[in-house]
Amino acid sequence: MKRSFIIAGLLVTLIAGWYLWPKGSSDHLQGLSMKPEVSVVTMKPEPLVLTKELPGRTSAVRMAEIRPQVSGIITKRFFVEGSLVQQGQQLYQIDPATYQAASNSAKANLSKAEANVKSLQAKASRYEELVKISGVSKQEYDDAKASLAQAKADVAIARSEVSMAGINLDYTRVISPISGRIGQSKVTEGALVNANQQSPLAVVQQLDQIYVDVSQSSEELIQLRQLHLGQVGNSSADSAPVQLLVDGKPKGKPGTLKFSDVTVNPSTGTVLLRILFANPGNEILPGMFVHARLEQWRDDHAILVPQKSVSRNADGSVSVWVVGADGKANPRPIIVTEVVGDKWLVSSGLKAGEKVVYEGIMKIQPGMAVKSVEAVLPNVPAK
Repeated sequence: MKRSFIIAGLLVTLIAGWYLWPKGSSDHLQGLSMKPEVSVVTMKPEPLVLTKELPGRTSAVRMAEIRPQVSGIITKRFFVEGSLVQQGQQLYQIDPATYQAASNSAKANLSKAEANVKSLQAKASRYEELVKISGVSKQEYDDAKASLAQAKADVAIARSEVSMAGINLDYTRVISPISGRIGQSKVTEGALVNANQQSPLAVVQQLDQIYVDVSQSSEELIQLRQLHLGQVGNSSADSAPVQLLVDGKPKGKPGTLKFSDVTVNPSTGTVLLRILFANPGNEILPGMFVHARLEQWRDDHAILVPQKSVSRNADGSVSVWVVGADGKANPRPIIVTEVVGDKWLVSSGLKAGEKVVYEGIMKIQPGMAVKSVEAVLPNVPAK
């Protein structure tokens, strides 16, 4: 009986304690236990430069294929293969004997024609006086003047023949039209060459600068022109800075965009771009496969959101969870354009200072109060 009274007293005490316990404290603890913790990223404007690497081939800034302009036998070569040659330097000597003889003959014909002019000039002068006193007929005087005029024409022809013979004689000395590095000689002493033959004797290439030809889509080229406030190829427009990459590594100083084709390739939708780079030491050779890193777009106040925070919906739209000033999380649609490292470039929907949920998205629902902690992001470089 005594035990029953003790048990009943304990039940009464528990029931009274439940009614008398402060309800506010219980609700507060329950609220703390129900508020999920999420890591957030605070949006900050930052400078951004978007680049694109375009593959291309190198080519010499100037190239001269050395061909003979007269026919004959090569008697001597004046250069070492692979060496540097200067503009105006003699490279080959073609046997000049026949061309020297032709030059001498042309000069002799000129002397003969000039002597004939002197004779006919004197005759025409005498006939001019005689025709006044009827010493010769008018016809004879006219014939003398015609012969003098023909003789003067013969002198002009002889002079042109002398000039042509001299030019052909000069062409026996094969000269380099540009300065640069000369390649393999295709002929040796004793070889017969022909005027204007298709195969060159050698090739000289100027390599202190080098061209890189790349292709870019027409849409990107339009954006590039808008970025640099001028049309590519116009000397008055600002040139886009370009970095040369060899085996994936930057090489030398930035180059400049010098030329863009005026026609879009209909099969690929691309436009040919020609970029000029300095090439000290002639390290870059023509025909190499390289990349050019071209600046496409620049923004000093870009908003970047981590890819991990972005959700793509079934209809293709993109959204993120944003923690407002009231501490509640809600989804928000945004528009993204470019991938920058492990982030998306946001074109609209977010502004500086807003907090975007980075981790813990699966624990929250729209309008739910959350406990936010600033996330520590990995450092992934932009490409």
